[in-house]
Amino acid sequence: MDPIQNTALIVGANGVIGTNLIDYLTELGTWNIIGLSRRGGTNTANVRYIAVDLLNINDYKSKLEVLTTVTHIFYVAYQDRKSWSELVEPNLNMLMNVVSTIESVSENLQHVSLMQGYKVYGAHLGPFKTPAKETDAGHMPPEFNTAQQQYLEKQQQGKNWTWSAIRPSVVGGTATGNPMNLAMLIAVFATISKKLGIPLRFPGKAGAYNTLMEMTDSTLLAKAIVWAATNSQCANQAFNINNGDLFRWNELWPKIASYFHMETAPPLQLPLQTMMTDKEAVWELIREEYGLQYRFNEVSSWGFGDFVFSWDYDFFADGTKARRMGFHEFVDTEQMFYKLFDEMRVKKIIP
Repeated sequence: MDPIQNTALIVGANGVIGTNLIDYLTELGTWNIIGLSRRGGTNTANVRYIAVDLLNINDYKSKLEVLTTVTHIFYVAYQDRKSWSELVEPNLNMLMNVVSTIESVSENLQHVSLMQGYKVYGAHLGPFKTPAKETDAGHMPPEFNTAQQQYLEKQQQGKNWTWSAIRPSVVGGTATGNPMNLAMLIAVFATISKKLGIPLRFPGKAGAYNTLMEMTDSTLLAKAIVWAATNSQCANQAFNINNGDLFRWNELWPKIASYFHMETAPPLQLPLQTMMTDKEAVWELIREEYGLQYRFNEVSSWGFGDFVFSWDYDFFADGTKARRMGFHEFVDTEQMFYKLFDEMRVKKIIP
């Protein structure tokens, strides 16, 4: 494989995963990069952005059929819906529309990388077997991650390209406007709490404060995605990707409070999606005081916070398969949070 001839198509280019993947590929300096998203982006010397609606055939056909040099599809897109069953159709159709169109016009397509998560293990439904392994049995559908993988498995048969399925834990990054950014949610929650003169309380279930958790750093994840997509031994397989350590909020939360120079108080479960809806005015005062760049709706994902902080059961997977096959990256999760908070300050996301 000559990496200079590779063209990456990042589907979901503006999300927390897609943004870091583009940064990593740019850093490597050996990739042509095309970023797809609904709102597009500003072209750079290394990246061309295309605004596209992947559920509108007239839009995606005209914009994707000209991408004849794509060698690797990195699919990290996601559209939210109100129920698990409603998630299947749009998320499956977007993947199908991209893959079927690109493989019909690009003779050199080599690999399709699919972003999944621990939902394939039923982690979102309640207590599940931990550590979860890639060989664990699936659960009762609907589950769009599983439907997407089943589509790729069938579509790939008899083709020259291969696929991989990457399964991170909760991803830590600094991309704004993302519905699943826990680190940013914590930073904004801490910033508002501090402005209101109250301690930083853990807002989740009491049991969630004491369970074992893990996360996946977005830069580590980007490296793993590219590793799996460019190594033949990884073909047509799934990989859990995590930082490599475990933590409990009861130990980490006070340290996060210390980073923000705040006191803590006993956990108190809050329905964040309800309690934080009236905090936009507070955030605007903070923005004006510190010259911050982003509005409240661009940095808040309270529903996701309610979701994660409700996990009063252990939440982690076995990441040794990737390590046994040669991916040896790891990240200290506590230090990851500090690094992300520092980056948010540099980007004028938080004070």
